[in-house]
Amino acid sequence: MAIIGLIIIGAAAGFIATRLMGIEADPVSTVAIGVLGALAGGLVIRFILMVSGWLGGFVGAMLGAMALIWLWRSYGPKGR
Repeated sequence: MAIIGLIIIGAAAGFIATRLMGIEADPVSTVAIGVLGALAGGLVIRFILMVSGWLGGFVGAMLGAMALIWLWRSYGPKGR
């Protein structure tokens, strides 16, 4: 069942990726691109999270705080 799910997710990811990148590919290549991309992306994300640890959480917190500041400046009460 996990293989079928991987193929379905790979097909969707490959379809979207090929359209965004402007590549015309046959269905088998599209699924292969999606499945291999998912495997490569998953490995990269796991490696980054393993290496970064708390630093990744800090960067995420900093980006979230920056987004809140931007929202406050854009849509909050105007300064005096």
